[in-house]
Amino acid sequence: MATEEKVRIGLLGAGSIALFRHGLELSQNPDAELVTVYDPIKERAEYFVKLYGGKVAASEKAVINNKNLDAIIVATPNSEHARLTIAALEAGKHVLCEKPMATNLKDASAMIAAAEKAGKKLMIGHNQCLMAPHLKARQLLKEGVIGEVLTFRSSFGHGGPETWSQDNGPHTWFFKKEKAYVGSMGDLGVHKAYLLPWLLGSDIAEVGAFAATLDKKNEKGKLITVEDNAVCILRMANGVLGQLTASWTYYGPEDNVTILYGTKGRMILGADPDYPVEVLLANGEAAKYKVGAVATNTVQVKSGIPDMFVDCILDDIDPPFDGLKGYKALATVVACMESSASGKITAVCNEPVK
Repeated sequence: MATEEKVRIGLLGAGSIALFRHGLELSQNPDAELVTVYDPIKERAEYFVKLYGGKVAASEKAVINNKNLDAIIVATPNSEHARLTIAALEAGKHVLCEKPMATNLKDASAMIAAAEKAGKKLMIGHNQCLMAPHLKARQLLKEGVIGEVLTFRSSFGHGGPETWSQDNGPHTWFFKKEKAYVGSMGDLGVHKAYLLPWLLGSDIAEVGAFAATLDKKNEKGKLITVEDNAVCILRMANGVLGQLTASWTYYGPEDNVTILYGTKGRMILGADPDYPVEVLLANGEAAKYKVGAVATNTVQVKSGIPDMFVDCILDDIDPPFDGLKGYKALATVVACMESSASGKITAVCNEPVK
């Protein structure tokens, strides 16, 4: 570490991601101090500080304007991400914002610009990249173990956020378009939209997608206002083709599997819980790697994201999972939704808009 000082952190939002990821991991980090937390549902904030310490703030402004803070984590409904992140950056705080970073590309671009203007760090919480199987996969891909990747299939699905979020039940904010913007694509698909370029070393260039609300109903018994399923075809900038599926109707065990098909064979990620990285080559050779697990909603694995955020601040280095990469993941989601609405192949806007 560059310094022995602790990074003093405030938290906006005390929902499940704050409880099970940010709060838990920061409480175990000797270089971090959780100072204050705000949630509009005061009982959640009180429960959070009971577990991890700190004090309950009276308002979001009390957190943003707290001069004793170095950084703020934004873990609110998606509709609040941009507003709170920009306010925190303008108040001189480093920011770790949950994904998706915003609900439109204009706001995401404004977040990036605000970080640059303030000279502060903006990191987006795309936690899939630091999961041990994905780190191992990236290493093996760079070594050319399966040759040149040609195609892929990647899925992320579970039974829906109403079963695990603190705001659980059919009234959850995840089901409301005005709060979430999108459904399964914002909750799950955006992870893949970030992970795949990170693994393959190429941006997503074009998409063709179908998104639909097939089963989920709100507290009034009507279909929710965001999609609960999306099936997308992707073309990477380097020509690789593949499929991304995001679903809230995979009832039963969670599915977070990626299969990469290369010129020498294939790599399977997440299918075997004991050996989450499998390599099957065309010449008959096979290898299985026991390298930890990918977190699920029922079995939490340390994400490493809060620790990386703290290290980037202390060592004054740019976060590897920065605003621009978060923007590109959001741009893929936006393009998929536009493609589904228009019925046409849609280009991904990988450059921030003005």
